[in-house]
Amino acid sequence: MKKQAVLIGIAIVLFISAVVAASFLLAGKSDKEHQSMDQSMDHATAGMRDDSKFNSWLGKEAPDFNLASYDDKKISLKDYRGKKVVLFFTEGAMCYPSCWNQIVALGKDSAFNNDGTVTLSIMVDTKNEWKRAVDKMPELGVSTVLLDVSKNVSREYGVLSLPSSMHKGQYPGHTYLILDKDGIVRYVFDDPKMAVRNEELKTELAKLN
Repeated sequence: MKKQAVLIGIAIVLFISAVVAASFLLAGKSDKEHQSMDQSMDHATAGMRDDSKFNSWLGKEAPDFNLASYDDKKISLKDYRGKKVVLFFTEGAMCYPSCWNQIVALGKDSAFNNDGTVTLSIMVDTKNEWKRAVDKMPELGVSTVLLDVSKNVSREYGVLSLPSSMHKGQYPGHTYLILDKDGIVRYVFDDPKMAVRNEELKTELAKLN
């Protein structure tokens, strides 16, 4: 009986040791799997937040575009040669109040809408989607809003996957470009804080002849 009890004790110890060893192995494998997944997610996120295309426009001629405005006008960027142009790419209707406040602020400030300067707010909303925003905040109607429903212009300018975009690859966020009178991009700025940036933009406009 004594010998049998000893054998049983040894068997129990070996079983417990095996369970512990297996647990460590599984834990190690799990850690490696999680580490691999984390690295994959980091790479994917980095790809989604690529701002190289957007920044590359600095010092280059801005791509021309033709878009319909909210009030059904046909707007071509090249028609504004000879004027300074502020482009504000915005998430639009979903971005209340940040984008709405900036659009209103730009529309009401004569520094952005005069004989020498024009400001265009560009979003990927449909007319009906933006109409719901204007109905809620009629002051939005004072700004020139362009509807990039196909997203082709937003893609070309590289503004769909910047840090300010809350829907990477789908919507712009809160992004500015300033063009000189020859259509050359002289200032680019993406703003994840989504603040009203009129004063900063005025400073940059003042640097241009």
